[in-house]
Amino acid sequence: MCGIVGVVSNAPVNQLLYDALLLLQHRGQDAAGIVTLLERKFFMHKAKGMVRDVFRTRNMRALPGNVGLGQVRYPTAGNAYSEEEAQPFYVNAPFGIVLVHNGNLTNAHALRSELFSTDHRHTNTESDSEVLLNVLAHELERASRGVPLNPAEVFAAVKNMHKRLRGSYAVVSLIAGHGLLAFRDPYGIRPLCMGRNADGTVMVASESVALEGSGHVFERNIAPGEAVFIDLQGNVHSMQCAEAPTLNPCIFEFVYLARPDSVLDGISVYQARLNLGETLAKRVVSTVPPNQIDVIIPIPESSRPSATQLAHLLGVPYREGFVKNRYVGRTFIMPGQGVRKKSVRQKLNVIASEFKGRNVLLVDDSIVRGTTSREIVQMARDAGARKVYLASAAPPVRYPNVYGIDMPTKDELVAHDRTIEQIRELIGCDALIYQDVDAMKRAIGSLNPKLDGFDASCFDGVYVTGDIDTEAISRMNGNRPRIEETEEDSSRLALPNHSE
Repeated sequence: MCGIVGVVSNAPVNQLLYDALLLLQHRGQDAAGIVTLLERKFFMHKAKGMVRDVFRTRNMRALPGNVGLGQVRYPTAGNAYSEEEAQPFYVNAPFGIVLVHNGNLTNAHALRSELFSTDHRHTNTESDSEVLLNVLAHELERASRGVPLNPAEVFAAVKNMHKRLRGSYAVVSLIAGHGLLAFRDPYGIRPLCMGRNADGTVMVASESVALEGSGHVFERNIAPGEAVFIDLQGNVHSMQCAEAPTLNPCIFEFVYLARPDSVLDGISVYQARLNLGETLAKRVVSTVPPNQIDVIIPIPESSRPSATQLAHLLGVPYREGFVKNRYVGRTFIMPGQGVRKKSVRQKLNVIASEFKGRNVLLVDDSIVRGTTSREIVQMARDAGARKVYLASAAPPVRYPNVYGIDMPTKDELVAHDRTIEQIRELIGCDALIYQDVDAMKRAIGSLNPKLDGFDASCFDGVYVTGDIDTEAISRMNGNRPRIEETEEDSSRLALPNHSE
């Protein structure tokens, strides 16, 4: 899972890209990178770490130019520890191309072989984004052979890419001497939008918050299968490049990943989470009578809108019972589950007075591994709670995600092959209430009737691209980022949620 941004302006873009990446930092904390274009030369700086740590004054001064792109990364394939796999990626022919990618190619293994044997191109990392870049380079070379590179040739290349690629991809790319290209997979799984400011600068980004927070006005979403080419003068060209596009955004974006102040594909993330709280209320009432709940407490932070709406509808007091420490770093030389357990205690502290002697309903946005939930339930008991109920604004996560979220393998998912009662016993709460899958889809889908559906594969096991089977999942799990035993598992889904 990543956050990407691209800018074409008539003024230097380095600071603008930096500001946009800060607004997208919640989408990836592993690595960050920026490339700018001055005349026909690229200037790049990328490294592991947060945006504020990767880019110092000297780095920013070394990024001249009025066109550029950037990415914040959380790895979902390849090697999480390799500096080489930080994006953007670069290839020198044709023209010189750099690229950032949010998503995950489900046929990267086959494409890598095809690139070598048929296209005669070499990839040097395990990253599917490098595969994607080389497919783009090959198709641009084919489309522009013997003719100048115009938008028509660029769109022809993207059309051919859609025929070869499988999976999810939102992409921003720079073509030296020509302009910026942005496109989205034919299912619209990962988000991408565009906007402008008063000076005519055009920006494309993963979320609307990156536009608005950097002084741009949201213009529109890039449609599934659509390609947008912005030349160096700021002229915008666009074309639908897929044969049968459908809009099936990842529902986990609304549940957890995106910032609440973003609007994705016409849906307010904040309103989506309020709606989830409303439908969750019906599930809670059928399991625990409201008069047996003294207080409703969210597990920070993505669950707050759902918990607020739930408390309002049940007529139960809403309280903040956990305080989050935003400044905790990694814990080193602490192997295995002990690290994760300690990290929860470091990142969250209880306000004991909100728990003591009360029946508490904790609300989380989702439950993935269950290790964090179990520790938080125990923290509530240690603080004096009489009974601890747990409600999830999302349904049970029973299946792996293959479209660009660092989701554990099915054997690591607490809900896989377990009943709700078995999960409850494992987590240690007095009652466990999950959202219903169909209710979740209705609650969020009602906010944009033009959607064709959702990718909700981690909840319902239905993979919208139609090319996923047990063998494919096993192969992709083999390419998941490796977490060394001496490293804390810093996956966003292994820790208490922290989208801002």
